[in-house]
Amino acid sequence: MTTLGTPLSPSATRVMLLGSGELGKEVLIALQRLGVETIAVDRYENAPGQQVAHHARTITMSDPAQLKALIEAEKPMLVVPEIEAIATPMLQALEEAGVVRVIPTARAARLTMDREGIRRLAAETLGLPTSPYKFCDSLDELQAAIDDGIGYPCVVKPVMSSSGKGQSKIDGPADVQKAWDYAMAGGRVSHGRVIVEGFIDFDYEITLLTVRAMGDNGHVQTAFCEPIGHLQVSGDYVESWQPHPMAPAALEKAQSIAQAVTTDLGGQGLFGVELFVKGEQVWFSEVSPRPHDTGMVTMATQWQNEFELHARAILGLPVDTSLKSPGASAVIYGGVDAQGIVFDGVDQALRVPGVDLRLFGKPESFVKRRMGVALAHAADIDTARDRAREAASRVKPRRP
Repeated sequence: MTTLGTPLSPSATRVMLLGSGELGKEVLIALQRLGVETIAVDRYENAPGQQVAHHARTITMSDPAQLKALIEAEKPMLVVPEIEAIATPMLQALEEAGVVRVIPTARAARLTMDREGIRRLAAETLGLPTSPYKFCDSLDELQAAIDDGIGYPCVVKPVMSSSGKGQSKIDGPADVQKAWDYAMAGGRVSHGRVIVEGFIDFDYEITLLTVRAMGDNGHVQTAFCEPIGHLQVSGDYVESWQPHPMAPAALEKAQSIAQAVTTDLGGQGLFGVELFVKGEQVWFSEVSPRPHDTGMVTMATQWQNEFELHARAILGLPVDTSLKSPGASAVIYGGVDAQGIVFDGVDQALRVPGVDLRLFGKPESFVKRRMGVALAHAADIDTARDRAREAASRVKPRRP
């Protein structure tokens, strides 16, 4: 039986999020609806999640001493990593000492914080199908890896980054230097290590939201949301839709791969498993042990969106992954580099049938920073995609 307390009282159930961007903000809201006391941590003041949490804290989360001091001072029941750039060895040490429980586990947070840990687990330990790959610590090693078998075209990514930052496709020798420089600029930690992957000629890429939650039998069980299709530009998601149509055999393989990797990672919570699909062939790409940016579409499509599923799963509550309606999401970029921007056209966007908006409240805008998302539901995904794109195009961020 799960018992939840009252916020801001001695009985409070306290949960700390490490990373409080737009995804963390929605998790915090979902937790608060269940009466959880929330602590939003980020590297900068007034992050989106800090604006809605009971408590806001600003530290360098990759600094082990700062992270340890904060957790020991706040004494949360659960620590929920929402980004990659965290001192995960310290989380492991605190979990092993019984100080705190990490979601889904400290080991999972460590393995998935960079692409090397999770790729080696998937391909070398679990034997899951992946693209050919090598890890490289210099421009010379990158060129050698391409020449020795990876070949062209290929994809280069920093081992630690998010939302496609630093990721690029190499079509020939002239692109190698540029791709290396871009990866170095886009990584969350500047330690000069990248993964280079052979290019898979896939039909489409999906996110399979996979939930490990407590079942009626008192044991953790795995449930899947309907597959989410998405469009990426320069490795960054710009649209997503659900459900993405799949051949039954491909869906079965996708679920099998997702179950294998999430079972090995263990714990409870929602995982975003990214997969490449061609016909009935499926390859593992990446996994995040937390809500996924492409999964924002579930705020329009599911009875319980990905953030509510994550909140329920980590608290030991039952979940419902069923679809409510086909739908889509489309990103709203900042368009300008400025502090405290304003948004014109919100009323016009909301006049599109079946549309809702989320404006994240980020204090600083960049040209290509995600500042909001348009959500749409419809009878079919094509109509939903058209609606989401139209609504997003009507929102006009600008300097005040």
